Amino acid sequence: MSILLKSARILNPGSSYHNQKLNILISDAGVIKSIGKDTPKAAKVIETKNLMVSIGWFDMRANFNDPGLEHKEDLVTGLKAAAAGGFTGVSLLPNTLPCIESKNEVSYLKSKNSESVTQIYPLGAVTKGCKGEDFTEILDMHAAGAVAFTDGENPIWNTDILLKTLQYLQKINGLLINKPEDKYLTAFGTMNEGITSTFLGLKGMPGLAEEIMVKRDIELLKYAGGRIHFSNISTAYAIQQIAKANKNGLNVTCDVAAHNLIFDDTLLSDYDTNYKVNPPLRGKRDVKALEKGITGSDIDVIVSSHTPQDEESKKLEFDHADFGMLGLQTFFPIIVKKLNGNDISDLLEKFTVNPRVILNLPVPTIIEGKKADLTIFDPDLEWTYNSDTNYSKSVNSPWLGQTLKGAVLGVLNNGRSFFNTFT
Repeated sequence: MSILLKSARILNPGSSYHNQKLNILISDAGVIKSIGKDTPKAAKVIETKNLMVSIGWFDMRANFNDPGLEHKEDLVTGLKAAAAGGFTGVSLLPNTLPCIESKNEVSYLKSKNSESVTQIYPLGAVTKGCKGEDFTEILDMHAAGAVAFTDGENPIWNTDILLKTLQYLQKINGLLINKPEDKYLTAFGTMNEGITSTFLGLKGMPGLAEEIMVKRDIELLKYAGGRIHFSNISTAYAIQQIAKANKNGLNVTCDVAAHNLIFDDTLLSDYDTNYKVNPPLRGKRDVKALEKGITGSDIDVIVSSHTPQDEESKKLEFDHADFGMLGLQTFFPIIVKKLNGNDISDLLEKFTVNPRVILNLPVPTIIEGKKADLTIFDPDLEWTYNSDTNYSKSVNSPWLGQTLKGAVLGVLNNGRSFFNTFT
């Protein structure tokens, strides 16, 4: 059906319409038919007091748990949650059963793209089983459509494998994504090491575990060349080291999980397992450093780090509960909260342009005659996140049951559309 976005503020620096309030008509074929002040007729009209539209959002780190762990999430529910959260593109981690370690698994993930508004961009495993012991067929996965390579939730602990991967990927200008964590330093840890963990009597996960791995990987990058992206950075010192590496001309980028921007470790005082994540919620000093990093250029991307967990994995004693938090549908309310009155355009590139540039993907734009790849949203609109609006199979989110400010109204992409029920 044809869709009219009425008096929408266009946020797209690559377009001549940037920062203008105009009417946008999308044809039933999913093409931007007209942009202007005229008000053409359409089958569906979207209008709010502070309606905004940008190119489709892109999440560079999410878990859909399919294949093998579909009781937590599957491709259908994951794609619905992504669309409801405003994302027209999402990169999926390879930590499934089996792992995404061959062209067959990559093709399986991409099989839903022809019928989905949100497109899947698979991340291939660097090592078999994501165990860090033996290489996968990287070139085969690249040819099948893997956009980057990582062991996902598992850091690449084997120095020789990381070094050789950096060298090997240069043949295809490929990207290595690593989650920096020294597993020996975080063994049996459940939260950030600090005053709160000491008070609660819980084994801590020191920031040092992240920082040592960042320094190690930067030194290997200096030696081998190539491209590396650090995922889920959480400490001030790690940000400093990455920024320094950038100034020295190394090809290094990083992202931060949205929840690490607003939550700190004091929230764990009542042992709520919804706040048990990895990397853990850090202290207030680190949260402030992350906030500074996203307002500047030190942090390139903000991700949802969507990690569904079934109730049997979360309704346990804190020590035994699994790590992870839902993130796709609460991503935008977190961004709005973090803006603190500042303009949304200041952060948009962190989840629109930058992820695509880092992954060597084309960046869409808002111009007449082009296929629509759009996210429609209102930062002032409120909505309730509950069992009716949650599209994930899982419920491991501290936001459930709350009224949130900042609403995604819908997305348009691939000739298809999705609109949230509260529109």
